[in-house]
Amino acid sequence: MSTFIPKISEADRKWYVLDARGQVLGKLATRAADILSGKRKPTYTPFLDTGDHVIVVNASEVHLTGRKERDKIYRHHTQYLGNLKEVMAKDVRKKHPARIVEDAIKGMLPKTKLGRAMFGKLKVYAGGTHPHQAQKPQPLKLK
Repeated sequence: MSTFIPKISEADRKWYVLDARGQVLGKLATRAADILSGKRKPTYTPFLDTGDHVIVVNASEVHLTGRKERDKIYRHHTQYLGNLKEVMAKDVRKKHPARIVEDAIKGMLPKTKLGRAMFGKLKVYAGGTHPHQAQKPQPLKLK
């Protein structure tokens, strides 16, 4: 008997909506990463993208525990010598509120082509509305 390997063309991809209002960032990101990678499906295969699409709304109202709002630092390099930029979480929330959620979820996905494909199925919106009503997304509750 051979091992069952699902075909990507036959994958049943669903759309889910996660409301980030008042949710802890790490718990929200963990749940979203599990759905994107397909780990909650019986057809999960580590080397295939069998996950579903995730829409995160109200990303600007996600909760950071402890003193992370003040102490957490996001770093990126501009590829010029000596240009390592550091931005505090409260400043990122003011300018790009969806980026906090995107970075947290991206950090929980594989750092490969497969992870980039999974990240492409993530849509994050700072407000409470999204333009994906045609896909009929199902709301998910966090525990």
